[in-house]
Amino acid sequence: MISTIKTPCVGICSTGIGDTVCRGCKRFSHEVIHWNTYTEEERRAVMSRLEQLLTSVVGKRFCIRDEALLKSTMRRHKLVVDEGVNPLCWVQQLLRARASRIGALHDYGVIAYDAYRSTPLTQLRDDIERDFDVLSAAHYERYIAPGLSVN
Repeated sequence: MISTIKTPCVGICSTGIGDTVCRGCKRFSHEVIHWNTYTEEERRAVMSRLEQLLTSVVGKRFCIRDEALLKSTMRRHKLVVDEGVNPLCWVQQLLRARASRIGALHDYGVIAYDAYRSTPLTQLRDDIERDFDVLSAAHYERYIAPGLSVN
């Protein structure tokens, strides 16, 4: 049976160099290693966690004013739009691909909150990646690592 849930890999894997949390996709090393053996339910659980963490990080900085505009503009720029996830996740994809080329974010249907309006989009992109890393690592330390302890 072919899985309907694709890998979240973005081609920047750091688990091979010893990271517990991948710097690219934010999965835990054991999830990267065993992904192809996971059931749909296990994959869905991983994807749900990643979506929740990313939505939290992006949602602190941006709101979506016009989802249809965001979707159509991303498609025009040949960016993948996964309609199965919170549209705030699309903002991360947009910033990863185009942060240095976006003139006016509102042209994409997205508005930065007041505290972030004067921050360059490239910095916001980097800040989102950093905070997403931090939250993923904290989740690992809180919920996964204790179960791995050997007494």
